[in-house]
Amino acid sequence: MTEPIRLAKRVAELRACSRSEAERIIAGGWVTVDGILVEEPHFRVADQLIEIAPQANPAETEPVTLLLHKPASLSTDLILDQASATQMLNIANHWSEDASGMHPLKIHFNQLTTCAPLEAEASGLVVFTQDWRIARKLTEDAATVEHELVVEVAGDLAACKTPEGINRLNRGVAFNGRTPTSLKVSWQNETRLRVALKGAQIGHIAKLCEAFGLQVLALKRLRLGGVSLGKVPAGEWRYMRANERF
Repeated sequence: MTEPIRLAKRVAELRACSRSEAERIIAGGWVTVDGILVEEPHFRVADQLIEIAPQANPAETEPVTLLLHKPASLSTDLILDQASATQMLNIANHWSEDASGMHPLKIHFNQLTTCAPLEAEASGLVVFTQDWRIARKLTEDAATVEHELVVEVAGDLAACKTPEGINRLNRGVAFNGRTPTSLKVSWQNETRLRVALKGAQIGHIAKLCEAFGLQVLALKRLRLGGVSLGKVPAGEWRYMRANERF
């Protein structure tokens, strides 16, 4: 039996490539050991059968963006609640009907940035990305991105359903020193509002409702810009597709 060595070294020998290229090939999901996919370059092998997919590409893996249907009560602050986010963002919770054509790799869960977080008690679309361009769009340019939400409310419903009440809702209220310039509010049913608002911040919708005698019972974000949550079940996630834009 030969002395065990790192898989990256064996792949570099078999592929006649550099060690760094071998590591990228392994992390990219192109290598199996005795028929089992292995994504860790440091995995040690001896006499096992190492197979490298013919289409293996040593280029850097493209950054990905994960779209999570956050359940209510789950914090999305990765710094304060890394464990909770990790429980959701894993291969087991990948939506089975994801139409992106992408297959989960361990590398896809590295160095994710949380964008456009929601209140802990809210549910709906939350974005986790490796792409600095998307992170910048949803932070530095956040004021230009429209949020679409459904809001279950209680309180002075009758007054807010009159034409004047709806007009007042659509005028909005100042929040953090800024009055929204793009706000569309309508009644979806007897107790549920549909709100489209650019640059929404945590607490903004609650402040709006409170100003008109309404109490928020539930809040769900359906869309950010041109990217919608779709039919992803609560607690599951999908990949953002190449043709989607915030």
